[in-house]
Amino acid sequence: MNWRTIIYVVLVVSLTVVKALPRSYRDIEEKTSIGQRFSQLQEKNFKAIAMIMFAQHVQGGTFGKAVKMAEDVTDLAKKCAAAARGNPDCLKPLDRIFLDTICQEENLPRFTDCCAKKDPERNDCFLSLKNSSRGFISPFERPNAEAACKNHSQHQHSLTGYFIYEVSRRHPFLYAPTILSVATRYDEMMKNCCGRAEDPTHNLEECFRRQAPKVVKPVKEDGLRQEHTCGILKKFGERTIKALKLAQISQKFPKADFVTVNKLVMDIANMHKDCCRGEMLDCMHDREEILHYVCTNQDILSSKIKKCCEKPLLQRSECIVNAENDDKPADLSPHVREFIEDKEICERFAQEKDAHLARFLYEYSRRHPEFSAQMLLRIGKGYEDLLKECCKTGAPDDCFSRGEEELKKHIYETESVMKTSCDIYKEKGDYYFQNELLMSFTKKMPQLTSAELIKFTKQMTAVGSKCCQLSQDKLLPCAEENLDLVLGEICRRHLTDPINPGVCHCCSSSYALRRPCMGKLEIDENYVPLSLTPGLFTFHEDLCTTEDEKLQHKKQEMLINLIKYKPQITQEQLTSVTAAFTAMREQCCKEENREACFVKEGPELIKRSEKMLSA
Repeated sequence: MNWRTIIYVVLVVSLTVVKALPRSYRDIEEKTSIGQRFSQLQEKNFKAIAMIMFAQHVQGGTFGKAVKMAEDVTDLAKKCAAAARGNPDCLKPLDRIFLDTICQEENLPRFTDCCAKKDPERNDCFLSLKNSSRGFISPFERPNAEAACKNHSQHQHSLTGYFIYEVSRRHPFLYAPTILSVATRYDEMMKNCCGRAEDPTHNLEECFRRQAPKVVKPVKEDGLRQEHTCGILKKFGERTIKALKLAQISQKFPKADFVTVNKLVMDIANMHKDCCRGEMLDCMHDREEILHYVCTNQDILSSKIKKCCEKPLLQRSECIVNAENDDKPADLSPHVREFIEDKEICERFAQEKDAHLARFLYEYSRRHPEFSAQMLLRIGKGYEDLLKECCKTGAPDDCFSRGEEELKKHIYETESVMKTSCDIYKEKGDYYFQNELLMSFTKKMPQLTSAELIKFTKQMTAVGSKCCQLSQDKLLPCAEENLDLVLGEICRRHLTDPINPGVCHCCSSSYALRRPCMGKLEIDENYVPLSLTPGLFTFHEDLCTTEDEKLQHKKQEMLINLIKYKPQITQEQLTSVTAAFTAMREQCCKEENREACFVKEGPELIKRSEKMLSA
């Protein structure tokens, strides 16, 4: 299996071919057959994508098994494309063929229950078994640099194929184009670093350390965003995804008319439905079609995507998503008064319902690139509630004007929350800002482990680092949209292992209100605090480490346990306990026998702290 050729061919697929492909179909009987897909993609591309799909579905399977299944499906596709159109297997939907192939394999007991179901329940069952959590599959072991280069020189093609397999099974929700793009970056890294291996001045380890982040970054970011979008679709439905995309596209392409924007919204929503159902070939096709439409209609969409559309196919999507919003039309009025002042507004809302709300969201979003998409959805929801209230018989004359006051209040409150958070971040810096978040979220979600609390608050701190340096007009979109990714991860964690009723309410009630809802959560009153057992607080000489990161991590674990032991702790009590701990640490780290000092002074510190906390 020539994996390098596979990757190369996928990278140079032209948009002309994409344009000739049929639309992605939603109904099973209309979906493109396996023979048609094989003819469109050609053997190398089809086999590479089949490999990704099997590795993502059968995450615990071996590389050999994934290759075998990919080859079996490719052989069937080749026959169907050639002449066997009368073969019943050739007429089956693609997703059914892939799942049938898995279910025919021996020694896959994990899928027995799923294979006993009928479609579409079988597909849903397989999707539910996909696990993207860290630790489900052991992390990549970083190989010795010299050994890696030797392996690459001897087995270059199979090594790249193995890399595709390993990435796919660790990231079961990741787009196939992203995986193939990452594989080419991996191949480039191996060539760049190993190509100068004989040069005595060339540091192999340093070369890998410098270039590896370029390979890993898109895997993490794209995987998280894809899982996040699928989580929103699954929990809140298609209407919410369409509203979110409508706000984002209206901001990015403010010159485009409503019909054009709405077409893109529908196409993108359908793409996500295919992608989130694991229909990888349709997912890829949908995305390529959308890119083709956007790049051939730049004149009516945006003046800021020309360079993106000149990039290779696999780089276009990321470039367009990250491109600047286009300039607003010069003649665009600053307000949308007609949505409130028009005397026929209630009649229009009664007749058009969602279409009227969509037009309001489009008009408001294209005028406000400084707002986050989530805030725009809250404004849209507020407008819908306002119409329902003010269009009732007997509603007061000043009903709509009162709604405007509520809108101004909400905008002010949202901007104030973000500004206050950034002020604290700038004042305290990463470590102490994260500690503030740790105190808050440990009280809100004490059921999370220390590792989870540290991970989530570290991600939130990274949002502060990324967004608080931006200008006021870019702060809110950056901060809330990145925070939304973290909150989405917390909510997916809650779905697999419920945290508490407060988190359940915020994760389930409204996507748009999720961030303010989490912000308003207070101490979980139903939580039973940890008991003061001998192992809850332990002090050893490793507290004397000079490595700041390790010491900070140990301190944060102690902070979490302290709050789980005493959720009602006041800032004054915390300051006193922290000062006592710091004094003990400084004292013991000066001693010749540090461990003995900690063994003696540790229990004394706990006794003193108990008195401080009970005062």
